[in-house]
Amino acid sequence: MSTVFIAFQTNEDTRPIVESIMEDNPGAVLDEQPAMVKINAEGKLVIKRESIEARIGRSFDLQELQINLITISGNLDEDDDTFTLAWNN
Repeated sequence: MSTVFIAFQTNEDTRPIVESIMEDNPGAVLDEQPAMVKINAEGKLVIKRESIEARIGRSFDLQELQINLITISGNLDEDDDTFTLAWNN
């Protein structure tokens, strides 16, 4: 299985996003740097709109991830509710 990852700028806007991703992906590994936070996962990483909304207390469009996004690794599959990174076979 291959590793996928997503990296964000470290700031107050990304904190609840990162917390939601870590809660929804128990096998994920958090790598915190001074200006960046990177989340690595074996096989697949799923970001759920509903989980982020529960943490921030408002509606959230997954396109908002792009504002603080630095980079991703993996094939992206997204819809209105999920943003999934995985390597296609």
